[in-house]
Amino acid sequence: QVQLVESGGGLVQAGGSLRLSCAASGHTDSIQQMGWFRQHPGLVREFIGVTARNSNTTLYADFEKGRFTISRENAKNAVYLQMSSLKPEDTAVYFCVALSLGRGGRLDSPSTYNYWGQGNQVTVSS
Repeated sequence: QVQLVESGGGLVQAGGSLRLSCAASGHTDSIQQMGWFRQHPGLVREFIGVTARNSNTTLYADFEKGRFTISRENAKNAVYLQMSSLKPEDTAVYFCVALSLGRGGRLDSPSTYNYWGQGNQVTVSS
């Protein structure tokens, strides 16, 4: 089992920046991918991006247009989401996700991921 704990959400003004952190614990050697989704009220979870644990490969959703950056720190079993030029429409609950070795599926699909963090509210005021 893997546990994911997120931190760093909160309230920020439009145009500002925020960094979310996610720390994994448990059987972290079993993780192949870690990344982020978000969910707006009443909508399905939206893919932001994911990074492979043992390579330099990071996949991003198209909507970010360079505003969001995902990084990882394997020594701490952590992944980060740096968000800049934030807009009110970025207001959502942000989730950290992890995918175990041996599992497959579309990386942009929430059903692919078998571990989820608790979710962290990010609110961007206009």
